Amino acid sequence: MNEAVLNAVELAMIRIRRRQSRRSLARPVVEGMAEPLDLNTLAVIDVVDEGSSEGDRDVTVGFVADRLAIDPSRASRIVADAVRSGFVRRIASQEDGRRSCLELTGSGRAAVAAAHRTRQDFYSRVLEDWDPDEQQEFARLLTKFVLSLDDTDRG
Repeated sequence: MNEAVLNAVELAMIRIRRRQSRRSLARPVVEGMAEPLDLNTLAVIDVVDEGSSEGDRDVTVGFVADRLAIDPSRASRIVADAVRSGFVRRIASQEDGRRSCLELTGSGRAAVAAAHRTRQDFYSRVLEDWDPDEQQEFARLLTKFVLSLDDTDRG
């Protein structure tokens, strides 16, 4: 592959990672909530929302650990905090009643909706000067890139 392309991708990814590690996009979501919400709980409700929309897999603590790339004991602690704060609840699995699954509460759904609005408003501002065709192509290529990352993780 072209070295200039690899260097450009690497630099862009480093900048994205730095920005994400500062959690500059998550903070406005948390600060704008009517109910107190910490960044770990936001991460949990995002994963529960994502898993719920996939519909083909129970959303469990293990699912949260996998999606957040953290160990199961840490996932268990942050899920317990999300349950205590009232954004997530535990329910019995429909396939195995001995297994505990996670779902969003009304507060959790409201928090996820606020998070989506805040992030999409941010992306709208960032992309507003782009041509609509560029916006479409960026969305297509970014999605393709992320799916390739997922395939690499599984392989």
